[in-house]
Amino acid sequence: MITPNPLLGILLHAIGAVSAAFCYTPQKGTRGWSWQTYWLAQAAICWFVLPFVGAWFTVPELAAVLREAPRSVMAQTFVLGAIYGIGGTAFGVAIRYIGFSLTYAIAIGISCVLGTMLPAIWHGELQAILAKTGSSYVLAGVVIGAVGILASGLAGRFKELDRESRNDGFNLAKGLPLCVLAGILSAVYGFSLAAGQPIADIAAAHGAGYFQGNVIYIFSNTGAFLTTAIYSLWLHKKHRTFGEYVELPAGTEKPKLQLNFALAVLTGFLWYGQFFFYGLAHVRMGDYKFSSWAIHMIMLVLFSSLAGFIWREWTGCKPRTWVMLALALMILITAVLSLSYGNYLGEASP
Repeated sequence: MITPNPLLGILLHAIGAVSAAFCYTPQKGTRGWSWQTYWLAQAAICWFVLPFVGAWFTVPELAAVLREAPRSVMAQTFVLGAIYGIGGTAFGVAIRYIGFSLTYAIAIGISCVLGTMLPAIWHGELQAILAKTGSSYVLAGVVIGAVGILASGLAGRFKELDRESRNDGFNLAKGLPLCVLAGILSAVYGFSLAAGQPIADIAAAHGAGYFQGNVIYIFSNTGAFLTTAIYSLWLHKKHRTFGEYVELPAGTEKPKLQLNFALAVLTGFLWYGQFFFYGLAHVRMGDYKFSSWAIHMIMLVLFSSLAGFIWREWTGCKPRTWVMLALALMILITAVLSLSYGNYLGEASP
């Protein structure tokens, strides 16, 4: 039996968010690989290999669970995951036009709100949620978090301008629609997890306990991998970069190829880590499970901003940038505290 513990759940969400915040750091060490080569290599680990491995080691009688799971549920979870994968691709393309900071803020901000609220509305649970103790703090935390994410994006944009790293191809007319598309489709991941809950329930009946959510990733994440792979393979064909998996361009040291693969695998493990801890946290959230997505997104942005200090990405910025960054961090921390307190009140109430 699952014992609700929202505060422990929020701590586990934080661990997953830290894993996600640092997952693309290894990419800085790759040499001689195009974007699509690295992206497909790490995606194969985090969205295809590890979901199966994680479920195999944590879900008892996995084969029986998969036999008993409704085929329609598995298909729906997979399709929704594939849609989520399209959102991830749109995110990557948007960065080319308006930079990482604005793309991150707009897309994650939209995903935070929609991914949290729409599943509750879709399943007719919102009215019941609003009637519970602490709901006002939870909903306020979602809104405050969205504001903090946007403030973080603005701080990032100021940083890019301060450090003269603005993309010469900056094009808001092209980038903004892609950001909106990425935010909306990324929010579909919450629907994918909700759709796969019947499979998790079967896993729980077989003794999966707190690890029951890992079986959902077999379908949601492989769906995302399919669309990601299609786009990456198209880029490989267009730019003739298939050979980079076996031989790096002339002038690149041969040992760098093995290092590239190692870094891609590390990225995959870190990226999958967020899903693993998300599942462990989600089952502990009690009456406010719907807030898991918001907590995860807010903490992801919070720790990503803090990670910038470690890598000295904010060195040399102007005072306005530091003020905006400090304001964003305070807003994000306030959002986490509001969500935490609301979940605590909900669990403590009769």
